[in-house]
Amino acid sequence: MRIAVVAPSNSMKQETAAQVEAVVRGRGDCEIIFHPQCFLSDGHFAGNDKQRLAALREMMADESVDSIWLARGGYGSNRIAEAASIDIPQAARSKLFMGYSDTGFLLAALHKAGLRVAHGPMPQDVLRNGGEAAVNRALDWLVSRDSKALEPRLTQPAVALNLTVLSALLGTVLEPDFADVELLVEEVGEHHYRIDRLMFHITSNANVRRAARIRLGRASQIPDNDPCFGQDEQAIAAFWCDRSGIELGPPADIGHDISNTVVPFGRPPS
Repeated sequence: MRIAVVAPSNSMKQETAAQVEAVVRGRGDCEIIFHPQCFLSDGHFAGNDKQRLAALREMMADESVDSIWLARGGYGSNRIAEAASIDIPQAARSKLFMGYSDTGFLLAALHKAGLRVAHGPMPQDVLRNGGEAAVNRALDWLVSRDSKALEPRLTQPAVALNLTVLSALLGTVLEPDFADVELLVEEVGEHHYRIDRLMFHITSNANVRRAARIRLGRASQIPDNDPCFGQDEQAIAAFWCDRSGIELGPPADIGHDISNTVVPFGRPPS
């Protein structure tokens, strides 16, 4: 099993890659390669748009690579997602692509293009306290499709995205079909009033209203609201799902933390 890491958003440090490589060596069941592009810097991004796209396309076309693991989030994958999903190399059809957070733009585009993608921990998560657990969970899925790595209550084909990313991609060429899917969402670092605004926008979308249900994962690092908003994130989700006629399912085990689980897009439960 050969896993390639590319960075479609922000760059990562060599020391971070070394920590992930140490985890991989300890497992002994896969090989990991970090594309040099991961360590480039061009303003906010891990190299300019052309460099980030070229690295991704190179690994997509590389027949020796089994999976493409997206290095980290931040911001920037939307700038290359449409181009990445056009004229797909044949070798990419057999690969699995995994990430979360900002890389959701790219995952949505590749899923719409018919590729296999999954929401799940990324290499950068090794820097979290206890982050090796998240990295190993991701590798368990990438290497052996270990069902213990999956979100435990998936009951039907699913899509998992960050709330801000989902709101931003609605109405764009990246928007996938949500009909009859379980739509799992999570958020980090947003005030409750912003989560309320995001839920208003998302649940007003006709495509989203075709989803089987919405499940809210963890909303972490929520700044204090002055005055207090008066509803927490679960109450906000319940309010907008009820108003829009979308079923609200049980909480989802996803989020910006070491407990983040894997959600394969469109994969029916086994």
